[in-house]
Amino acid sequence: MSIKVEKTENTNELKLTFNVPAETFDAGMKKVYSKTAKYFNIPGFRKGKAPMALVERTYGSEIFYEDTFNEIVPEIFEKEIEENKLEVVSKPEIDIVQMGKGQELIFTAVVQVKPEVKLGKYKGVALKKVEYKVTDEDIDHELEHMADKNSRLISVENEAVAEKDIAVIDFEGFVDGVAFEGGKAENHELEIGSKTFIPGFEDQIIGMKVDEEKDINVKFPDEYFSKELAGKDATFKVKLHEIKRKELPALDDEFAKDVSEFDTLDELKASIKEKLETENANKEKYETEENAIKAVCEATEIDIPSGMVETEIDNMLKDIETRLSYQGLNMKQYLQMVGKTEEDMRKDYEEQAKTSVKSRLVLEAIVKAEKLEASEEEIVEKVKEMAENYGRKAEDLQGNEHLTNYIKENMAAEKAIKFVVDNAKIK
Repeated sequence: MSIKVEKTENTNELKLTFNVPAETFDAGMKKVYSKTAKYFNIPGFRKGKAPMALVERTYGSEIFYEDTFNEIVPEIFEKEIEENKLEVVSKPEIDIVQMGKGQELIFTAVVQVKPEVKLGKYKGVALKKVEYKVTDEDIDHELEHMADKNSRLISVENEAVAEKDIAVIDFEGFVDGVAFEGGKAENHELEIGSKTFIPGFEDQIIGMKVDEEKDINVKFPDEYFSKELAGKDATFKVKLHEIKRKELPALDDEFAKDVSEFDTLDELKASIKEKLETENANKEKYETEENAIKAVCEATEIDIPSGMVETEIDNMLKDIETRLSYQGLNMKQYLQMVGKTEEDMRKDYEEQAKTSVKSRLVLEAIVKAEKLEASEEEIVEKVKEMAENYGRKAEDLQGNEHLTNYIKENMAAEKAIKFVVDNAKIK
């Protein structure tokens, strides 16, 4: 087994030529035959029992070549990449030069490798101080939110629907005088101002009184998920049955006792202020770190391989698909709703992916330059923390090499961020 490594005319790209001994390829053919024998039906033999030589004479040896290649090459490829210490960051572009029974297998693989990072200034970068202060308005807003959560609904008589009211309505929608599927409901509770209906619908409910009937004219958005209705004018026949309105509790000491462990409103306000200050401190830390990484990235030269960007986009789309699944949607449905193709989505995320890849490469370079690493004690503590978060025992996670490497890399990156911030000039 031998491998030849050559640089191509493209930056961060290598051409690897593999020479695999004939006996290795022939052994792979036998393994493939053992796995696929059950599919061959040769007269005079029970299905799957025909000798390999007879199968080859009947169908030709070539019938095993592609499966043999797929059987033996992935392991060979990974082994040689590891032994040659190549940091491959793209899927290989394979070209088969020679393949056949009794012959040396020769193929090439063009791959992209991790780029050189020319670190710019990362010590003493100038950063503007990020600061968020808790105001009385912030505390009042939080109290109003708590009051809203603890409000009760009362039925309103002899008044018209107003903003934030809940209107209990019957409705049926028509396009060109014909009722459409999904456009009818009875005793539907609609919060005015929630923007859950077609634009303009809720606004026309305002002012209606109980038992009033009204025709509401709207236009479906051009990008509406139902193509049959998108962009069309519609009329909804609406009848109002009831108006419900939130009654908010008084903001006093009794309110504080009802919604918290505090006895007075002042104590509750103090607690809210403390919570908001903690949130602001976390926000300040996050934004400072983001600004620090951005500043170092701007001063760093990297020719980012397209393969790394494509892989990052793949991961982003997988995350989106996972989140969509929680809402009962798949990517195809989502793309239809937003009127985009997968190619559009990939293009939308390209710059974000480039930024993410560059940030990761920069942090890796700082880790290497400053010899930053997580101690064994820090790794053990992190494993314990992760175990608690997932309701597992720490010993169940210990010894997992993949997890340990993941923790090491993440903690080293965190140390790199902290190093840049600690050495920054913040004004």
